[in-house]
Amino acid sequence: MIEYVKGEVAELTPAVAVIDCNGVGYALNISLNTYSAIQGKSTFKLFVYEAIREDAYVLYGFADKLERELFLLLISVSGIGGNTARMILSALSPSELSNVISSENVNMLKTVKGIGLKTAQRVIVDLKDKIKTGVTASGADVTLSAMNNAVHEEAVSALTMLGFSPAPSQKVVSAILKEDPAAPVEQVIKLALKRL
Repeated sequence: MIEYVKGEVAELTPAVAVIDCNGVGYALNISLNTYSAIQGKSTFKLFVYEAIREDAYVLYGFADKLERELFLLLISVSGIGGNTARMILSALSPSELSNVISSENVNMLKTVKGIGLKTAQRVIVDLKDKIKTGVTASGADVTLSAMNNAVHEEAVSALTMLGFSPAPSQKVVSAILKEDPAAPVEQVIKLALKRL
């Protein structure tokens, strides 16, 4: 089993990274989060998941172990394959995804292309307990406090009502609350409006 691939970045697109390891080029399917992490670097180390099927041998690459852990959890959900899991991890960062699942935010998951209501609900039901114990146990600070979470939800819904799409609103609000966890809703919305 391949644990990781480390080498020169030979080619890079938002969907695929080709890593040259001593003359052998490994094409790995990547998420947009991993693409952002690789951009501008000449060498990179990608953690790998191998999907071996009758008709294909596909490699998925991740910038860190947390993203790979979430990918493995996502593909364990019935009806979610590697490409759908990659789509989810492209729309939401690992910490945002963990937060969406632990706060049971079905609407946020539905904003991901290809995810309907039933699939979003299944992801939350299947992974809610695993996210709390699994991902947070690995040392990543992924859950917001209850008060912080309420402010987050309120700010995102206000921005959505103002006509901004939920995914970017969610990212901006998360970033603001990371900088100032005690910020009141009004301040978060004002700052978000400047950044969107």
